Amino acid sequence: MELLYDVMPLVLYFLGAVLLFVVIILVTKLIATIEKTNILLDDLEAKSQSLNGLFEAIDSVSQTISSANMRVVTTVTNIVSKLFRKKKKKKISKENDDYE
Repeated sequence: MELLYDVMPLVLYFLGAVLLFVVIILVTKLIATIEKTNILLDDLEAKSQSLNGLFEAIDSVSQTISSANMRVVTTVTNIVSKLFRKKKKKKISKENDDYE
């Protein structure tokens, strides 16, 4: 029993030292991984900033196309509505002529 009291603390100290060593290694690897991730994110942010000009150009072109499309649609709608108004006015005037 006394042997257990002498050996058990040594085993626990050894296992504690091994655990501490493993934790130190894992933390250093984690720090290295986080640094690599930060470098990657900085690179990604720089590349996305360089693409902002391209996206702004695409946005302005799409707005120009959209406004031109709206002008065409408005013009066609006005022409069609004018054609139908003239026909209705002619029909109404013909009906009024029939009553006279």
